[in-house]
Amino acid sequence: MPIFELTKDELRKIEETSFSAAKVKERADLQRLLQNQIEIISPDTLIIAEEFGEWEDSRRRIDLLGIDKNANLVVFELKRTEDGGHMELQALRYAAMVSTMTLDRAIEVYSDYLSSRGNGGDAEQSLLEFLEWDDTNQERFAQDVRVVLVSAEFSKELTTTVLWLNDYYGLGIRCVRMKPYNDNGRTLVDIEQVIPLPEARAYQVGVSVKNSQERLFRAQNRDMTKYDVMVFSKSEKHMAKRNAIFFVVKELCNSGVSPKEINELIDRDRRRFLHADGILGSEEFIRNIIGQYELDGKTIDYGRWYCDEGELIHFDGTTYAFHKMWGGDRWDSAMNLLKDNFPKASINFSASKDLLSE
Repeated sequence: MPIFELTKDELRKIEETSFSAAKVKERADLQRLLQNQIEIISPDTLIIAEEFGEWEDSRRRIDLLGIDKNANLVVFELKRTEDGGHMELQALRYAAMVSTMTLDRAIEVYSDYLSSRGNGGDAEQSLLEFLEWDDTNQERFAQDVRVVLVSAEFSKELTTTVLWLNDYYGLGIRCVRMKPYNDNGRTLVDIEQVIPLPEARAYQVGVSVKNSQERLFRAQNRDMTKYDVMVFSKSEKHMAKRNAIFFVVKELCNSGVSPKEINELIDRDRRRFLHADGILGSEEFIRNIIGQYELDGKTIDYGRWYCDEGELIHFDGTTYAFHKMWGGDRWDSAMNLLKDNFPKASINFSASKDLLSE
């Protein structure tokens, strides 16, 4: 469908062009730009690799590899052609080849990707934060592989194939058209999802659920348990795991137990506290921590730590922030260690009886 400019006197048609005529390259331009703004074609997606091809007996490479909020891998195949070529077949091959990727391997791949882009951040923490997970959980990772095809246009043969695969096999392949236009030397791009049609999305979701009972069962049985917690006769109800352990840890520190002692007890192999000298407020603490990391050439996402006003822990002239990323077996182990090693605190925790609580 053509694009028009609304002027005072007329609707001026913007002329269509091609990416080749506009001298737009597939990898150097389209791929480079999309990996930095992937939300344009795929909201709630994190790119973990570019030109991924780390498998045996194959030289093929995935243009972009991502993960969505449901922990599904997402294969992006890009073409600047006018018909998409055979990209659906290529993408299916790639989806099959990455389908066995484990969470640990995905973290390694993401770490390499961050390093290649000059980002020395913690890949595991960044990935868990994106997924909003308290801890790693291999069983919930990559239960499905999604495919997103991006092209200037798609042939009828390609769209027929995609619709058949989606309807009969529930693959959930999406086709996103990026159509270029020439506006007096400026290249404009009209971006539109053509499969599935936005107005048919509710129907497509219904079909997917109907044909994917196993995945639905997994989703319904994720551990969303809330806990009632007591420490030093203080109690809180319906707490998420990360908030429950933070509540216990802060009360212990307030009673005179050092953060260092707690860290050594519950997870000596990982840093569970950030600290800065002095009794600091939130803004000053964050600036101090960012400065510490910058001196080492690193970055830190302080959103993964309890460092808002009222959350910081002050102990012996030092300010501490506790880590938010807790869950799974690590959480159970840490909570039991705290309960067993500090009997005077009378720590007790149990699943909330109100299973419908948020």
